[in-house]
Amino acid sequence: MVGVIDGEGDCAEWTFPAEPGAVRTARQAVHETLRGWGLDADLGDMTVLLVSELVTNSMRYTSGPIGVRLQRPHPNGDMPSAYPGLLVEVSDPLPDPPTERAAGPDDEGGRGLQLVACSARRWGTRRGKSGKTVWFELALPG
Repeated sequence: MVGVIDGEGDCAEWTFPAEPGAVRTARQAVHETLRGWGLDADLGDMTVLLVSELVTNSMRYTSGPIGVRLQRPHPNGDMPSAYPGLLVEVSDPLPDPPTERAAGPDDEGGRGLQLVACSARRWGTRRGKSGKTVWFELALPG
């Protein structure tokens, strides 16, 4: 991990190099943060799976760095933005948006964006000053 940019409050953000071990480190960082926030284990498992898929996609196509950001609604019920659920963003320096493709039954890849699309309440991509961000929102239990 290059560094934790923020890890307190309602937002956590990290930057990872595009190198072996980054996906595992991203999964661990996200898991620990969600557990520290007291969020549901099933929500945590889904978030970790989807982050893993998106960080893997970024590593395949760019040399990094890869940013991961989590934003949760305030614990007192206030919503920090237009996102009423858990907002997750994965960024990289490549400006091209990811391409969702139909993976065949024997394909070993190509399902990451399908998983995001099927699991998230909402998801999308946006261009930044340098690169792009793929984001998704998961509904909070309750």
